[in-house]
Amino acid sequence: MKVAFTGLGVMGYPMAGFLAKAGHDVTVFNRTTSKAVAWQKEYGGMVATTPREAAAAAEIVFCCVGNDDDVRQVILGADGILAGTSKGSVIVDHTTASASVAYEVYELSQKKSVEFLDAPLSGGQAGAESGQLTIMVGGDRSTYERVLPVMECYAKSCTLIGKVGCGQKAKMVNQICIAGVVQGLAEGLHFAKRANLDVAAVIGAISKGAAQSWQMENRWQTMNDDEFDFGFAVEWMRKDLKIALEEAARTGARLEMTALVDQFYGEVEDFGGKRFDTSSLIKRLEP
Repeated sequence: MKVAFTGLGVMGYPMAGFLAKAGHDVTVFNRTTSKAVAWQKEYGGMVATTPREAAAAAEIVFCCVGNDDDVRQVILGADGILAGTSKGSVIVDHTTASASVAYEVYELSQKKSVEFLDAPLSGGQAGAESGQLTIMVGGDRSTYERVLPVMECYAKSCTLIGKVGCGQKAKMVNQICIAGVVQGLAEGLHFAKRANLDVAAVIGAISKGAAQSWQMENRWQTMNDDEFDFGFAVEWMRKDLKIALEEAARTGARLEMTALVDQFYGEVEDFGGKRFDTSSLIKRLEP
């Protein structure tokens, strides 16, 4: 298919690469043009100078940027994706953003007879580079089924959660759960150290039972070794938790633990950890 990909960050760059390797005709746009040129040298395809140009001939346009403001600029701006799309095309937004911006883009897309899916991701940079992402999708089933074979180029799991906005809300659930698990793991490791336990032996035992988690399997060693210069950054997690807390305020949901862990991440930022991996919560406890 003729597709476009806008936003070649740590996630978008390899995702667009998987589309090219699968044989799709890919046009890319990135606000830092040098990165788009580097992508073209590696994968071929075309480089556009604006999102509008990238979308002009595409059947599906993928977007993966930073936040709500970026989504509005890249999709809804004068030179944005929607200005370049044609009737019957599809916009797929992989940005982790608010449900409200998903509604906004959907409504404006419908006026132009363009379809829209909100489709945030889980799996981080490692998942993007290995083509093993999990995608939570909001939108119409017919549109989802049309786009699914293309998203499967870089995903191990795609799930249609519900109507537009539901993908973003599912990603909020994902981040809420991660925040609690990481804080629990941080406290568990901290306790094990203070109790003079063999941390490796403890993890070896409890990771085979009900306490097991992805975070435990993949992060306990680096947390124990005070290594955080990798992975999903604290400042990104705080952006995601802010979205979840704002949505909770609208719906009346009580996210007491989430609000507390967000404060803890604020402390990590205060001592210079904005770019640390989210597992750095333990640094509050082990200064």
